[in-house]
Amino acid sequence: MSKVIQYRNKCIGCGICAELQPELWRMSMKDGKATLLKSTQKKDVFIFVLSHNNNQQTLEVAKACPVNIIKVV
Repeated sequence: MSKVIQYRNKCIGCGICAELQPELWRMSMKDGKATLLKSTQKKDVFIFVLSHNNNQQTLEVAKACPVNIIKVV
């Protein structure tokens, strides 16, 4: 299984992730940054275990992030 890793403190709030994959990302009304839904937080890093059916779409989201704070491992 793959994991999505988001370094949220470096997010600039562009919203491309939420636009491309709204079932996994939301924009916070509090600070304008992207929130990785159903993730667990370890310090400033958010982690979500992916199912195999949305791997490709999530890879595209990671590539589209202008500040490269989304990783799929």
